[in-house]
Amino acid sequence: MKTVIIINNETMGHGDKKLGMTLMGSYLKKVWASDQKPHSILFYNSGVKLLGRGSSVIDVLDGLEKAGVELLACGTCLDFYQLEDYLLVGQRSSMEELVHLMGVANKVITI
Repeated sequence: MKTVIIINNETMGHGDKKLGMTLMGSYLKKVWASDQKPHSILFYNSGVKLLGRGSSVIDVLDGLEKAGVELLACGTCLDFYQLEDYLLVGQRSSMEELVHLMGVANKVITI
């Protein structure tokens, strides 16, 4: 089963930003520890900020990538936030590729 996770914000949920960052870190650690890892994690909007310098979850994302999880960042979003040379993990992608991966996935989870 091909599962794709979409992360469209640097925090999880709405409300307090610090709590949202803590929840995102906890969620990603549980995904990393899971026996059933997703095929891909797609990052867009401010979610791309999790993939580079200053991210509190970079170690977890690095572990997921090393475990074979594809990490893809929206190129338009990286440009918008002026993060062209920002990525420490994952790779730049296009909306066309993100849409394709969502379309062929058996399961899509949006965080």
